[in-house]
Amino acid sequence: MRIILFLLLFISALSSAQDNKTTQMDPYIQNKGKPLPAVRPEDKVKIIHSDEFKKDTKYEGNQYMVGHVQIEHQGSILYADEVILYNDQSLVKAIGNTKLQNADGSVITAHEMEYNGVTQKGVAKKDVVLTDPKQTIKTDILYYDRLANQAYFNTGGTISDAQNVMYTKSATYFLNTKMIDFVGNVKIDSPDYIIEGPNIKQNQNTKVAEFFGPTTITNRANPKNRIYTERGTYRMETKEAFLNKNSKIFYNDKILTGDDMYFNNITGFGKATGNVTLDDPIERRYLKGGYGEVFQKKDSAMMTSSPYAVKIMEKDSIYFAAEKILSYQKPDSADITVKKSFLRAYKKARIFKSNAQGRADSIAFNETDGIMHMYTNPILWSGEKQVTGDKVEAYFNTKTEDIDSLKVIGNAFAISKVDSLNLKDEFNQVKGKFMTVYYENNDIKEARVVGNAQSIVYVDDVDQETRQPQRIGITLSSCGIIGALFEERGLQIISCSIGANSDTYPMSKIEPEKRKFSDFNWNTKDRIKKWQDILVDSPNYEEIKYSADNELFNQAQEAIDKERAKEEAKKPKRVRK
Repeated sequence: MRIILFLLLFISALSSAQDNKTTQMDPYIQNKGKPLPAVRPEDKVKIIHSDEFKKDTKYEGNQYMVGHVQIEHQGSILYADEVILYNDQSLVKAIGNTKLQNADGSVITAHEMEYNGVTQKGVAKKDVVLTDPKQTIKTDILYYDRLANQAYFNTGGTISDAQNVMYTKSATYFLNTKMIDFVGNVKIDSPDYIIEGPNIKQNQNTKVAEFFGPTTITNRANPKNRIYTERGTYRMETKEAFLNKNSKIFYNDKILTGDDMYFNNITGFGKATGNVTLDDPIERRYLKGGYGEVFQKKDSAMMTSSPYAVKIMEKDSIYFAAEKILSYQKPDSADITVKKSFLRAYKKARIFKSNAQGRADSIAFNETDGIMHMYTNPILWSGEKQVTGDKVEAYFNTKTEDIDSLKVIGNAFAISKVDSLNLKDEFNQVKGKFMTVYYENNDIKEARVVGNAQSIVYVDDVDQETRQPQRIGITLSSCGIIGALFEERGLQIISCSIGANSDTYPMSKIEPEKRKFSDFNWNTKDRIKKWQDILVDSPNYEEIKYSADNELFNQAQEAIDKERAKEEAKKPKRVRK
C-alpha cells in the first residue's frame, strides 16, 4: 500500500508552477482550495524511462510522458503507458497498464491511476488488483486516503488471502490497524466455512471478525450445521464464535439459542447463558434453562439453572424438570446404524403428563423405545391413584403416545382413593415386592403384585331396593400373588394365590389403625397438578385433610364397653370383714 506515500512524494516533487489548465479528475481527489505542500529535496523523483516527453493540446497543455514510462522514488516504481502531470493543481494521472511496485513487495495494477498531492487522496480504476504478502484486493475502483491512511471501494470486489476469499459491495481497509470494514452483501469463503452478512469487520493481523447485523456462518462440509447471529465475534484461526444478539447454533438437526453464546467449530463444543433453548425438531423435544452446553461430536447436551424439557406429542406432551437435564443419542446395541435418543433428569426430577405425574431423585427416558426409569423414592400419580416403590419403570406406546404399563421393583405400593368426590379417609391399598400396573384408556386398570402381596380393600354392594352402593366392610388379604382390578369407585381383588389368606371385616369390627398399612404414604403436598408445578422443587400444596368415618366402629365399641360394664356390675363384690 506504499502507493499512497509514493504518489504523494511524486506530486510534491513535480509541483513547481507551470502554466497549465484545469483538467477533469475524479471528484474524490479534488483540491477544494487547499494550499500546495512545500517541496523538500528528498521528495524529488527520478524518471527512469519514457519513450517520449510531450506538451501539446492533447491534455489541455499539460506535460505528459508516453511509452514504457517508469518513474522511481525510494525503491518504488510506477509503470504506465502514459503519465500526465497537472503540476499547477498537484495532480497526476497514469493511463494504460498502470502498475505501482513498492519496495515492501506490494503491487497495485489498474488501467488508470489518479492522485492529488494536496488532498493526498488517490484513485485506481478499472480491473484494480492490489497484492501484498498477506492478501490480494480486486475491484473496479479503489480509493485511498494518505492522511487517514486507509483505502476503500464501493463498486464491489474481493479480498483474498492464503485461505479465505471475501466478497463485498463495499470495504474500507485501515492500514494502521489492518482492519477491514465490509459492508453490503458480505461473503467470506474459506475451505471450512462460509460467512455471510451485511456488515463484517475483520482484523487481518488477528484474524478476528466482528459481525453487525444478521450474519450466518455455514459449515461447508455439512451446510445444515451453521451459526446465526446479529452481533458477534468469530476467531477465524481457532474457529471460535462469540454470539451476543438473537443468536442460534444449528447442529445435528438441533437448534441452540440463548442471550450469550459460544461455539467452537473444531471441537463442536458450545454453551449458552440466559433464556437458553435447545430445540430438537426430529425428536419433537426441546430443553429450556438458564445455562446450557452442547457437544456436537457426541451428539449430547446438558441444561442447568432451572431447566425443563418438553417432549411434544400430538395428543399429550410430557414435561420434565430437575436440577440438571441431559439429552444424547447413541447407536442401538442391536444395530449400530440406528441411533436412539435418551433424556436424563438428575436431582429432584419431576414429570408431568395429563394422566400421569411423578417425582423421583432421577429419571431416565429412552425416547426411541418409550421406556422411562424412575430411581430413588419414585412416586407416580394417575388420577386418584398413587404408586411408589424402590424403582418405577413406565412403558409408553410410541404410536399412541399413551402409557401401557408400569413395573414397580421393590417395596411396591399402590393406593387409590375409594371415592374421589368426598374427603373421607378411605383408601384401597395393595403392596408387595414387585408390581406390574396396566393402563387402559390412559388410566390405571389392573395390577399384579408378586411376593408377600397384601391388600386392604373397601368392599361395597348394591342395595337391591335403593340400587345405591352399600358398605359391607374391609377385606384384608395376604397372598404370594395378588391380581387386582381398579374400578371407578373401588379395587377388586380378582385373584389371590399361593398361601392365600383373606378376611372381610364389617366396619364395626375393624380398628381404624388396621385400615392402612404402617407405611401408608399418600402425598398431596408434593403432587403435581399442572405442568407449571414442575418448575419448582415442590408446589407445596396444603395437605388435604381427610375425615375418618369411625361411627360404626365407635358405636360397636361403645356397645361392647357397655356390655362389659354390665357384666362387671353383675359380678359379686367381695367385702372384707
